[in-house]
This record gives sequence, C-alpha cells and structure tokens, in this order.
Amino acid sequence: EARMFERILLPLDLDEPSSWAKALPVALGLCRKHGSHLTLGTVISDWDAARDVQWSPLGYRRMIRDAEWRRRRSGESCGSVEHDVKVAGGAVGPTIVDLAGTIEADLIVLASHRPGPKDYLIGAHALHVVRHATCSVFVVRDIP
Repeated sequence: EARMFERILLPLDLDEPSSWAKALPVALGLCRKHGSHLTLGTVISDWDAARDVQWSPLGYRRMIRDAEWRRRRSGESCGSVEHDVKVAGGAVGPTIVDLAGTIEADLIVLASHRPGPKDYLIGAHALHVVRHATCSVFVVRDIP
C-alpha cells in the first residue's frame, strides 16, 4: 500500500521562528503518521544575498554554509523522523515551489501569519506557494 505522503517539505525562515514554531509539530506529526521523509528547506532571498554579501561568490557560499549549519541544528528537534536539509537561493515563493518539485514533495506544510507590516511580504510568499505548487499545501493557522 502506498503512503499518502512520502515526502514533506517544511520551508523555514531561519530568522523568523513564527515561520516554523507551529508548523514543525504538524509536519512531524504527519511524518510519523505516514512514515514520511521531511525536508527542512530554507531560501536565501535575492535581497538578503545582495544586502549581506553583495553577490560575492565566496560570501554567498559562506552564507549558504551558515544557513545549512543553522538548519541542521534546528533539525535536532526532529527526533526520530527521517529528515534532510536543503538551502536554496532566489525569490522566496518561486524557490519554495521549485524546491518542492526537485525533492518530489507530496505535501508542503506552511505557517500562516497574522497580518502586520512585515507579514504582508511573508504572506505573499505563502500565497505564491499555494497558487503555484503542484502538490498539496497544508497551511497551519496562527490561532490565538
């Protein structure tokens, strides 16, 4: 019998715990229930790369290594769930969709955000993923 979800992608913003605090437990629960593999994905946005490393190849590689290290440390909280870490660069929404395609994800688990000045940008990324992903998308609501 085929598993409902073989590969689950959880996009995480390393600097924004609200991007994963509620979504990580949901993704882990789904992985345990379905025996799924979890990919923790981080996108280094073009804007961050331009601002932080001015597109220096050495600086960009260092930025990716730092993101991978930080993501692996957060992966320690995955317990016994089989998981890996992917770091990609580009426009956030399209890069998440591309990453899901690359790993052949069956499901993307995303956190929603309450509207605030900063969250409109984050919300736009989630909206892009919901509209353009070729797999199912599970949006975890931030309910007070």
